[in-house]
Amino acid sequence: MARKQATQVKEKPEKAEKEARGNRPRGRDRSASSSGRRRSASSGRDSQRKGAKSNNPVIRYFQDTGEELRKVTWPTQNETIRLSVIVLGTTVAFAIFLGLLDLLFQQLVGLLV
Repeated sequence: MARKQATQVKEKPEKAEKEARGNRPRGRDRSASSSGRRRSASSGRDSQRKGAKSNNPVIRYFQDTGEELRKVTWPTQNETIRLSVIVLGTTVAFAIFLGLLDLLFQQLVGLLV
């Protein structure tokens, strides 16, 4: 019975290791050296396809813009709502302040004239 438990203990780390490895192939990692050679061999054909920059400046502008937009870290929905409420609240507060200041100056000018 003790031997049975010992084998079960050995199987668990192996199972966890297999799950962590997923569908990766066993043995040598082929993505490092050989795929680099393959990519460089096909890079001439790929440059004429999807990833290539256009010579047209307008098209290149939109390509570069799309590339930069993919790099942006966009705010979450909660951040967007919170910051929008702050902007709207500040705008309303300053509108009221400037309206009251305008009313005050109107009254002062009315008294002088």
